[in-house]
Amino acid sequence: MWILGRKGPSGFSACSTAEEVTKGIDGTGLTAIVTGASSGIGTETTRVLALRGVHVVMAVRNTDTGRKVKEAILKENPNVRLDVMELDLGSMASVRKFGSEYKSLGLPLNLLINNAGVMAPPFMLTQDNIELQFGTNHIGHFLLTNLLLETMKSTARESRKEGRIVIVSSEGHRRFGFPEGVRFDNINDKSSFRTMYAYGQSKLANILHANELAKRFKEEGVEITANSVHPGVIATNLLRRHHSIVNGLLKTVAKCFLKSIPQGAATTCYVALHPQVKGVSGEYFSDNNLAKPIALAKDEELAKKLWDFSLGLTDPK
Repeated sequence: MWILGRKGPSGFSACSTAEEVTKGIDGTGLTAIVTGASSGIGTETTRVLALRGVHVVMAVRNTDTGRKVKEAILKENPNVRLDVMELDLGSMASVRKFGSEYKSLGLPLNLLINNAGVMAPPFMLTQDNIELQFGTNHIGHFLLTNLLLETMKSTARESRKEGRIVIVSSEGHRRFGFPEGVRFDNINDKSSFRTMYAYGQSKLANILHANELAKRFKEEGVEITANSVHPGVIATNLLRRHHSIVNGLLKTVAKCFLKSIPQGAATTCYVALHPQVKGVSGEYFSDNNLAKPIALAKDEELAKKLWDFSLGLTDPK
């Protein structure tokens, strides 16, 4: 249990913070995109990567909020490099616009942190008529990644530095999964919709996406890795839904059982920057160490089927 703070083979534990797992690492010369960078672990991931010298492009839905976060980080450390760009993962038009604008800037891309996501909303559809969690958590990131792959490949070749893709998944893929993994024929079925199971499905898709990317990079001989991570159960994700006496009680319990935001961002930052992870690809990490997802997450046929299904949904036709 992470509450014990027991260190794993990496030398870090679930109690480790993002600053601790990246201490002494110099990310100068690297450029990263972090989706969902204007709140929660996305903001902390952005702050710590920038603290280590990485030029971070904050991909956010609300640019006003993004700029406020940028200003707050700059106030703490005026020397960091941050940019804010608009990205709504629930809109393929917005994702395509972001991809086009990013490439027009001529920036390299070493690190892609697919962090943004939604959890347990009522049944809703994206602007492209896809169930909101599957559409945002997986399809939006799938399209974004594909649009930026050539930039990442050219950066890896020219810089001779390993590129890394980190996809934020969740243990929700284990707790709230469908027996078949992904219900390809019922993604938008409102009558059978169960929000937490739809969430678990999208988080399984995140792992399958990372694994299929890793497989393709290996086959192509490209020096880019792709891994998925579970950030942990973050205190604020739960506490913001409760108030008064209940909120006070939960805060007390949270100190013992839930992660803080700096702890929640740690595994993402560890996989993105740490030299221990060099060359490691197609793996699932939790608490700053290698972990085992469910068997379906390692199903290569399911990963390929999801890839083809996702291509079909994102094909502009």
